[in-house]
Amino acid sequence: MHAGTATASVAAAALLGAGTFLLSNTGTPVTDTTAAGHTVTVTPAGPARGTAAATGGGVRTAGDPAPARTTDPLVISHRGASAYAPENTLAAVDKAHELGFDWVENDVQLTADGVLVVIHDTGLKRTTDAEQVFPDRAPWAVKDFTAAEIARLDAGSWFGPQYAGTRVPTLRQYLDRIGHNRQNLLLEIKSPEIYPGIERATLRVLSQAGWLDGGHVRDRLVIQSFGADSVREVHEQRPDVVTGFLGNPAVAELPSYAQFTDQINPTYTSVSGAYVTAVHALKGPHHKTLRVNAWTVNDAAHALRVSGYGVDGIITNAPDVVRAATGTHGAAGGA
Repeated sequence: MHAGTATASVAAAALLGAGTFLLSNTGTPVTDTTAAGHTVTVTPAGPARGTAAATGGGVRTAGDPAPARTTDPLVISHRGASAYAPENTLAAVDKAHELGFDWVENDVQLTADGVLVVIHDTGLKRTTDAEQVFPDRAPWAVKDFTAAEIARLDAGSWFGPQYAGTRVPTLRQYLDRIGHNRQNLLLEIKSPEIYPGIERATLRVLSQAGWLDGGHVRDRLVIQSFGADSVREVHEQRPDVVTGFLGNPAVAELPSYAQFTDQINPTYTSVSGAYVTAVHALKGPHHKTLRVNAWTVNDAAHALRVSGYGVDGIITNAPDVVRAATGTHGAAGGA
């Protein structure tokens, strides 16, 4: 799904960790207020793809080589379309689907009774009403609550009153929804160091939901983590599954990562054309060129910059903003 000179006239996101909006775009700014009550400035998209600006010309730093990528980068909805609906909820998944984006990213963690739930923080306080419902359970860590207790929590009111009553989904509920929507999944195993066995548990739920068959493994699923050992564990248990490492290892270390991961997914602030070229020079365990997905890019200027570096994917809270700015797509190709 492509866009040319479409205007990004949507509201921006709540400030979400590395996904804070850095709106330093070209064009006339528009001030708006998000559902979470944050006032932000959103600017129109830059020139259509094919002009010097849209193809990265003029934003590549001195000495950066030309990008090796020959197709537009894939746009991946970070925690769903989390600029417009509460992150990691079914509402955010549905919003990404409504906007026309097939790839969504999420985070999984384990409850006290071993159920996988979709939530980013290791604590429940920021995105739920756990502090009010369970006032004596500080610090409200996900690992200290059962799935039934977490299911009682409101995971939407913090973002906006229209989302009151939204729940933290289990991974199985999340898979059922994106399966219904015909969406694809970039799944992050969150904080594996505090959840022994989470890799095996994740693969078990994926298998039970039908996500480890040939079609899903080939085209619709990537498992990533900041923990190299966790990524390696997934690769050892299911060598057919595409994996990604979140971070930017030194160039000299990349060959060792290529033994167990198919993607190197760095923050956009740490990526460069030279680094992308170094990653693309290697093949991963499936004998395909390593891919690079940069996160979390939420404004036109930075989307154009990382696209010019030759990244394979852009992970964003506001996928329509990135699409409008760069003319990229969200409905085809692998993550």
